[in-house]
Amino acid sequence: MITLVAALLLMGVMLGAVVHLPAPVSLAAAAAIGAWLLVFAVRERRARRG
Repeated sequence: MITLVAALLLMGVMLGAVVHLPAPVSLAAAAAIGAWLLVFAVRERRARRG
């Protein structure tokens, strides 16, 4: 339960920070984070197969 509360708190802080940034900067940051997560997922999947 504490993990859920911490995750929601962190999400609220991050969304609050994004509101103050211009839209192109927010979209670029979101794209970078998405690409990083995609690379991480591919690396994890390859590591489990091998």
